[in-house]
Parts: sequence; structure tokens; C-alpha cells
Amino acid sequence: MEDIEYQLEAVKATRVPADEIDKTFRSSCIDLVSATLGGKVLGFSDEWFAEAANLINPAAPIRQPGKMVYTGAWYDGWETRRHNAEPFDWVVIRLGVASGTVEGVEVDTAFFSGNHAPAISVEGCFSQNDDEVLSWKGGRGGWETILGIQECGPTQRFGWKLDSPTGKQYTHVRLNMYPDGGIARFRLFGHAVPVFPEDKDAIFDLAAAQNGGVAVSCSDQHFGTKDNLILPGRGKDMGDGWETARSRGKGHFDWTIIRLGAPGYIQNFVVDTAHFRGNYPQQVKLEAIEWKGDGEPAADAEGWVKMAEPIKCKPDLEHPAESLVKDKAFTHAKLIMIPDGGVKRLRVFAKRAV
Repeated sequence: MEDIEYQLEAVKATRVPADEIDKTFRSSCIDLVSATLGGKVLGFSDEWFAEAANLINPAAPIRQPGKMVYTGAWYDGWETRRHNAEPFDWVVIRLGVASGTVEGVEVDTAFFSGNHAPAISVEGCFSQNDDEVLSWKGGRGGWETILGIQECGPTQRFGWKLDSPTGKQYTHVRLNMYPDGGIARFRLFGHAVPVFPEDKDAIFDLAAAQNGGVAVSCSDQHFGTKDNLILPGRGKDMGDGWETARSRGKGHFDWTIIRLGAPGYIQNFVVDTAHFRGNYPQQVKLEAIEWKGDGEPAADAEGWVKMAEPIKCKPDLEHPAESLVKDKAFTHAKLIMIPDGGVKRLRVFAKRAV
């Protein structure tokens, strides 16, 4: 690594084993560059063999042995030409949130073996001008180091947790690959720094990931992750909602807890079962809590307040509900499914408690 011409400052980071990456980041952070959140690839040095946009696909990479395309073997990731004359190949990505702070990085080289990226680094900047950011190409420009040069290897997940999360907010990141090769997925774990309305009486979705909401825990996510609940839009199919395994026991229910982007006075909710047509819940309930304890509240913590009458669910439909408590500030919301099933999105519309 000492021979690389483009050197970055050494940012202290701890390597996270592959089997601990999700546990380390998924309960407290969001993937700031995820395509479903609105992350977008703005430019790249090269993508001859496989498209850079694959990097931010939230789905796990797949393999199709023997599948050939015009450029060669098909890969589910970003792959550049051999023999790069520059120090590195690069891809510039605009975050899916207004801005964000970073706690960790994941690079997955799944199924790239012999053509994998030998090393990577990550840089960030804060800018409202996409064209200016792209004009820096592979140069220094206004980039600042998020993660210094780190060695990679074939067909595995690599994670790094920053010893000190970035205090600065970023709008764009550049993933650098030394000198060329392939990467299947790139995740940038951190926290959204939203731009809240100046109007104190403005009502908006405080559970939304773009507004700082985080799905912190759940009872089960066998078929679809809890993190999908707070994504924008109504999704494309059942795969991007929260779906639990079928329960068989009497009195069963499933739950997810979401930390709101800021304490707020909840005015109303929307529970959306879009695309869930034969596996939606029979009922859903909504609760909230003002949590002042350490960590995150447990599902059975004291202080959860009933926030709406139980809703009898229907397939593929948005279910609105008025809040029963509009004059008390809450920090977390809990969605309860009875007995199990799938929900696409949860919206928690509130006034920010300033």
C-alpha cells in the first residue's frame, strides 16, 4: 500500500468481522447510499465489465455461473478494465439523504475472485453542486478522508467501524478502488442529518429515514427487514417491506421499534400494506414512548402509550390513523402486527418538539 501515489490521511478504524457487520451497524445506523433511500451514482472512471449502480443495490449480490454478456462474464457488482494507468478507479455517489455523518463502511467483493479490488478508500464532501463534485474526477478536489486505504480480498464482506464517527456532514462520497477490479456492494453506515422545516407547526414524517428515523429493533424479520418500513415511496414488491415468519402459537404478535428523527408531537400515522395481498396482518396496533433511559427502549419497557385504536388490515392498502395523544412529545414509535405478516411502510406524522 505504501507504493500508492494517492495517499490519504490515516483515519483510525477497527476491522469488523464479516459475521458481525450487520449486528454492529444495522440496529443503530442506516445505509446512507442505498438506492432505495435515494442514493445515486453520479459518475465513475470506468464500468466496462459491470455497472457502478450495482454497488448501491440493497439486495445481496447473486451469482450466475456461465452467464456471458458482450464484455465477458456477467457479475453483480462494479467491475472495471484491467491495467488501469491511474492510481485508482473511482465512483462518485450522492447520498440518499440531505446529508449524513458516518460511523462505518462495508465493501463486499462477493463472487469476485481473481478480479477483486485489492484495496479501497472512501472520501466525502459537502456540496450542493453535483457538477462541481464530478469535475474533480480522480483528483484531490474538495474531498476529505472518511476511511483511509484498506486492503481487500476475494469474495467476502469487509467492514470497518470508525473509532470516532465523523463530526462533519457529507452529501457525496467517492469510493476509490486501487488500482482496478471488482466490488459487488458498497455500504456507508451512519446517520441522516435532516433539514427540518423552519415552521415549528409543520407536520412531517419523523419516522422516515431521510428525516433521521432508525428502525432499532424487531421481534422477527424472516422475509423482509424492518429497515424497509422507513424508506421513501411505496416500494416495488413484497421484497422491500417488513415481513415476519408465519406464527403458530396462540396469542402471538410481532413488533418493530423506530427511533424518531427528533422528539415530536405525533398527529397521525399511516400503515401501508402495499403489495402484501395474502400475507398482510389481521390487525396492527401503534404505541409510542418518551424514552429517557440508556440505549433503546425494549418492547416491554414501562411507558409505552397506546396511540391509535387497533386497525383491521386490508391487502395492498394505506391505513390512516389519528393519534390519540397529540400534546405529548415522544421519541420512539412501535408498530405491532397481530399475529404476523407483512407491512410495507410506516409513516409517523408529527410536529417537532422544539
